[in-house]
Amino acid sequence: MDLDFTPEEEEFRLRARAWLAAHVPRAPLPSLETEEGFAAHRAWEGTLAADRWSVVSWPEEFGGQGADLVKWLLFEEEYYAAGAPGRVSQNGISLLAPTLFDHGTPEQRARVLPPMARGEVIWAQAWSEPEAGSDLASLRSTARRAPGGWRLSGQKTWSSRAAFADRAFGLFRSDPRAERPHRGLTYVMFPLDAPGVTIRPIGRLDGKPAFAEVFLDDVFVPDDDVIGAPGDGWRIAMSTTGDERGLALRSPGRFLATADRLVRLWHAHGDPSDTALRDRVADAVIGARAYQLFTWANASRSAAGEKLGAQSSLNKVFWSEYDIAVHEAALDLLGADGELTDDGERLPPASADTASPDSTSPVPASPDPASPVSASPDPAPWTEGYVFSLAGPIYAGTNEIQRDIIAERLLGLPKGRR
Repeated sequence: MDLDFTPEEEEFRLRARAWLAAHVPRAPLPSLETEEGFAAHRAWEGTLAADRWSVVSWPEEFGGQGADLVKWLLFEEEYYAAGAPGRVSQNGISLLAPTLFDHGTPEQRARVLPPMARGEVIWAQAWSEPEAGSDLASLRSTARRAPGGWRLSGQKTWSSRAAFADRAFGLFRSDPRAERPHRGLTYVMFPLDAPGVTIRPIGRLDGKPAFAEVFLDDVFVPDDDVIGAPGDGWRIAMSTTGDERGLALRSPGRFLATADRLVRLWHAHGDPSDTALRDRVADAVIGARAYQLFTWANASRSAAGEKLGAQSSLNKVFWSEYDIAVHEAALDLLGADGELTDDGERLPPASADTASPDSTSPVPASPDPASPVSASPDPAPWTEGYVFSLAGPIYAGTNEIQRDIIAERLLGLPKGRR
């Protein structure tokens, strides 16, 4: 692993930093879990796309810059350090797009990717069902053959972005007679405004529709919206979950920015005599740096042609538990003020997307220690970020499941109920 960046890579970092400094909104956008905020974040995606910053690692023909993994990681660090808005297109860009690059047809890539990059089409992730969460293979939603396509029926739940999104992607059981539950599944894209689709937002305690239930009643989708071969959905989905648990969903830039904010919070509120809390802040900085180095090591392996595989489960367990620890340290620093919250409109939002599985950071970062966000850390974003961080060990595959994967596939321990 070589951490000495080339002149070209350093030039790319400086170019990204300059663009972000010139374009990141000075006032935080409303929460993207509101109709107004969702529209504002969609517009931000268009601003990014106009100068090819929304999908820097994609080929130029689809709206990207053709940047490699190193440049993408550098961009992510600059993005979060600049306090840029949360990415409302995260599901599409980080999950569906890699799947299309690996398994989609040229027609699908040409049709789906450019409007995704521009924020014109926002995608929801329709995976989980009422009785199929981490055990995704037990899903019951069906896809039945029809002339020219498929008829979808069933229910998806905890579908991130679905309250306001345009389209969704998910797995459906196309062969109920398959001898094993992992077989006979088909990976399908579908519009959320199609006849037979009903969206029911799932509100949180703060009243924002963080997720939604999606009900499908004989919804027609054409063959062109099936990714890969019918019945091969499980294998394709495993590449998507690898991106979700590995590099794509949680870049180190998120945690470096969060640790930096925690340090500023310590300088503003910390008691120098409280060495235990001081050590927790130091642990947060060390953890962010360790995750950064671990990610660079994985990036080196990926550049050498290796697949992460079960290593992505290590990533997932680490960042989800780190996220809780850093928020707990912040709330302990704030004391009683850490119990306060707000409606999220007045305060800097939690990277503008704390209500979605694509969120980590509690307050937009600022590179200027004298800025209002830095000098007067507001307790509410840390509080809201903490509440959402508690979901981290659950979404993207529960940590119990991830530890089973680590035990069996990395440590070679026998399978069985533990």
